[in-house]
Amino acid sequence: MNFPHSILRSSVALRCCLALAVSFCASICHTQQPDFLINASPITAAAPDPAIVQALQSIQPDHIEKTIKALVGFGTRSTLSSMEKDLPPGQGINAAADWVAAQFDAISKDCGNCLEVHRDTFIEPAADRIPQPTTITNIYAILRGTDPVQSKRMVLVTGHYDSRNANIMDARGTAPGANDDASGVAVSLECARALSKLHLPATVVFVAVAGEEQGLNGSSHLAKLAKSEGWQLEAVLNNDIVGGNTTPGDLLQLKDRVRVFSEGVPVAATPDQARRIRALGEENDSPSRQLARAIADTARTYSTAATGSPFAAFLVNRPDRYLRGGDHSSFNREGFAAVRFTEWREDFNHQHQNIVMPAAGSSEPILGDLIQFVDFNYVASVARLNAATLATLASSPGQPTKVVIFTKNLENGTTLHWEAPTGAAPTIHFDLLWRETTAPDWQFSKTVPQPADGSPVTITVPISKDNVVFGVRAVDAAGHRSLAVVP
Repeated sequence: MNFPHSILRSSVALRCCLALAVSFCASICHTQQPDFLINASPITAAAPDPAIVQALQSIQPDHIEKTIKALVGFGTRSTLSSMEKDLPPGQGINAAADWVAAQFDAISKDCGNCLEVHRDTFIEPAADRIPQPTTITNIYAILRGTDPVQSKRMVLVTGHYDSRNANIMDARGTAPGANDDASGVAVSLECARALSKLHLPATVVFVAVAGEEQGLNGSSHLAKLAKSEGWQLEAVLNNDIVGGNTTPGDLLQLKDRVRVFSEGVPVAATPDQARRIRALGEENDSPSRQLARAIADTARTYSTAATGSPFAAFLVNRPDRYLRGGDHSSFNREGFAAVRFTEWREDFNHQHQNIVMPAAGSSEPILGDLIQFVDFNYVASVARLNAATLATLASSPGQPTKVVIFTKNLENGTTLHWEAPTGAAPTIHFDLLWRETTAPDWQFSKTVPQPADGSPVTITVPISKDNVVFGVRAVDAAGHRSLAVVP
C-alpha cells in the first residue's frame, strides 16, 4: 500500500519524537535514581563452609530426644530443690547438674579432652522467689580457639536446666520442663557435640544455667563473672522454649522458623550514649540487633545446606515477649550482645503448670510441660542454626575496629574510616553495608579490599549518610562474615 509523502514524513517525525522521549525519560529516570542504589550490589547469602555443613549434619533428633528425656526424668529441676535433703535418689536439680556436667565430660573425652568443663557454684541470698540462701550451679564448657590472638574472642550458647510448675516456691512437686527449658539445654549440648569436632580460631562457650525461673539468678551471676574476668564475648545465644510445641489441633504453629528477639537501645547504655543513639536514629542498630541480623544471614546460608529443608530466623525487634523475660537480658545488662531464640507459637497450657490429665472424652486441655508436646526435629533445626552461627562467628576475622563516619563538613557523599580486627590475616576483605533507614536488614554492600600493608581504610562513597544506615563487617578468604559494626 502506498502512503502520501506527508503521512510518511509525519510517521518518521513521530518515531523520532518517541525515540527522543524514551532517551530523555531514561536519562531522567537514571538521574532520579536514589544515590544509594547506584552501583549497589544487593546482599546475597555467603557460600556454605563444607566443614560447618558436616558438623551440622551430625545434629540429629534422637540425640535431642535422649537429652530431654533424661532431664525430664529428674522429676523436678526446681532451683529450690538444691536445698532439699531427702529427695529420692536421682531426683532434683543437683542430680540434673551432675548429669549435664557428665555430658560435657563425655563430649570432651570424644574430642581428646578439647573442652574445659566448669561448675560455677554460688549461694544466692534470700529474695522474693528464694525463701532461704540457696545453692545455684551453672555448668559450662569452653572450646578454646586454635588461633593465639583470635582465641580471645568468645561466642556463647546457653539454655536453662531448672524448671518449675504452677507454684514457683514448690521445691519438690513434679516439674518436667520438657520445653521450658530442657529443649534449650539440648541445643547447648548438641552444639558442643557438633562443634567439638571443628578447629575454630575463636573460643566457643556452651552453657546450662540454673535459677532462671527464680529470677535469672544463674545467668546474672555468669554474666557478671564474664565481665569481671574480661571475657571478650561478641555474641550470646539464649535458647528458651525452642521445643516446637505440638498441640493436637493447633493449626497456627510454624515449624520452618524460630523467633529471635533482640534489644534496641542497649539497656546498658549510659545517658550520654542513649542521647546519641536517639539523635542519630540508631535505635535499631544495637550490637544485639546486629547479632540478630547475623543469625538471619547465617540461616540463609545454612538452612538447606544440612538437611535440604528451609529454616529461617524470624527477627523480632523487642527484647522479649510481653510479660516474660530470659537469660539473654542478664548479658545485655552487662553490656554484651545477646538474643533469645523461642519457638513460633507457645502453648501456655504447657508452661509453668501442674500436670493435669483430663478424663477420657473431656474437652479440657492437658496441662503440664510434657515431653509429648516437644518436636525433636524442630529442636534439631534450632540447634543447627545456633551451631552454624557460632561456627561462622568463631571462624570470622572478628569485628572491624574504630569505625567512624566523618561529619565535619556538609556534603552529600560519605567518608568512612576503620581499622582491621586485631590479628586479622592479610587476606581478609570488608563489606561496606548500607540500608534505607526504614529497612529491617542490610540491603546493599560494596566489597572493600584490605590494604596490603594492613593500614586503616578510608573510603568515600557518593551516598548521603543522611538517607541510609552504614555498617562494616570483616570477611575472611573462606567467606566467614563477622558481626557488622555501625559507625
